[in-house]
Amino acid sequence: MELDHVGVAAADASGLAAMFGELFDAPVVHEEEFDGMSVLFLDLGGSYFELLEPHEDGAIGQYLDKHGPGIHHVAVRTDDVSDALGKAREVGVELIDEEPRQGAWGHEVAFLHPNSTGGVLVEFVSH
Repeated sequence: MELDHVGVAAADASGLAAMFGELFDAPVVHEEEFDGMSVLFLDLGGSYFELLEPHEDGAIGQYLDKHGPGIHHVAVRTDDVSDALGKAREVGVELIDEEPRQGAWGHEVAFLHPNSTGGVLVEFVSH
């Protein structure tokens, strides 16, 4: 497994993308409306910043209301999300998703509960 992306909750994803784009010479390589939010991926040369801006009430809007903008989750790339979930179960990690589901960019994803991962919301993702 390897780092796939860092998800960042933002009130203005486009503005943040412009700043990060200039700062890191990181182009936006994918943009979509997904699950009530704008999602932008900036290419960092093998991993990404995923910028999340809510347009409806949902998890990212709630996160922004409670915590403000910032890192929302860390995503680890795996060849098989189901196998990664099985390993997480074996080591006693609490799952948010019992089974993989479709995420942004059409990727298969599943999340681990931060209560079991040192306060970090961890996402498994398969392209």
